[in-house]
Amino acid sequence: MGADTRTWFGAAEPGSRVSDCRSRFPIFERLVYINSCSQGALSDSVRAAYEDYLTGWDERGAPWDYWVERAEAARVAFAGLVNGAADDVAVTTSLSAGVSPLASAIDFETRPKVVISDFEFPTIGQIWHAQELRGAHVVHVPADGAEIPLQRFDAAIDEQTAVVSIAAVCYRNGTRLPVEEIARIGHERGALVVLDAYQAIGTYPLDVTELGVDALAAGVLKYLLGSAGLGFLWTRPGLSAQLLPTQTGWFADRDIFEMDISDYSPSPTARRFQSGTPPVPAIYAGIAGIELMQEIGIAETREHVNGLNERLIAGVDELGGTVVTPRDPERRGALVCVASTDAPGLVAALADDGIVTSERDGNLRVSAHAYNTADDVDAVLAALARHRALLA
Repeated sequence: MGADTRTWFGAAEPGSRVSDCRSRFPIFERLVYINSCSQGALSDSVRAAYEDYLTGWDERGAPWDYWVERAEAARVAFAGLVNGAADDVAVTTSLSAGVSPLASAIDFETRPKVVISDFEFPTIGQIWHAQELRGAHVVHVPADGAEIPLQRFDAAIDEQTAVVSIAAVCYRNGTRLPVEEIARIGHERGALVVLDAYQAIGTYPLDVTELGVDALAAGVLKYLLGSAGLGFLWTRPGLSAQLLPTQTGWFADRDIFEMDISDYSPSPTARRFQSGTPPVPAIYAGIAGIELMQEIGIAETREHVNGLNERLIAGVDELGGTVVTPRDPERRGALVCVASTDAPGLVAALADDGIVTSERDGNLRVSAHAYNTADDVDAVLAALARHRALLA
């Protein structure tokens, strides 16, 4: 099935890859699914990848040699997504499982400060606040509505700052932070810059060299069309050798087949940030999802989704609703948030209409992807018109 996934689009033009991919996602036979910021829709290729895993398990019992090879294939696939090298990628079970060992390796004795923004997912705040037990001092950069002015980062980051940890796109309102500018400020003052790219990866092209960050963590659950249980951590070349995590596991060792219980000898590569047994089933699904997204085209998907979001924003304006997400496409990710007087109630009302969305922070989240169409957006707008009383 993997070979079929790679060749299914044939020599089609990039634009047609986006419009043609919808048939690969059976959920659209029943529902309007426009909630990729929570979970990507299930494709036939990802379902087939799980079947491949189960078949191999059934036929061979314990094909660990091949399963380890699949983990290496996932490492290479993710490195390609961010224009990095495979040795600089750790294969993890989640974003948390990548950032936590990284945090455990930071020395806070001389530079105790950690700067995070008010746009972070709970994972980031909780991990860095946990480091207060090791001497860290966490400072939040406050938001101004759905924006955080760059000068607030400039004021917060100083020579006492060990780490600046930010999200590329805010999960609550869809705002895209100016990552390159924040990274420049952090590096000018000697801090490491860690990027949570979960709500960004798969929605627009990411290049770690252009971003200028020291570490980037993400997962395949959302716009990379994989399933829960697989994440990645990329670190800039040479950084892993400078950091010695105390949170570790078997697959972080320099030689996992040495089976040595007498010392701690982590891998010289980013694999030192890994833990125990890799999430093999999720790796199968993750590779299939990444390959499918690469065939569809991430840059092409970005252009397609921007068009759908412009249609959505214009329609909400006509209804008298309030769009919380920035209107400038360069300042937003793939999700658009609409203010509501009762966001859970609005999500439930849309679900009754056969439309799958989500809510955060009092906002309805509508998140289109390559498989969505103008008809999907129009269905959302028609439902919002029916439930106009729930719009703020």
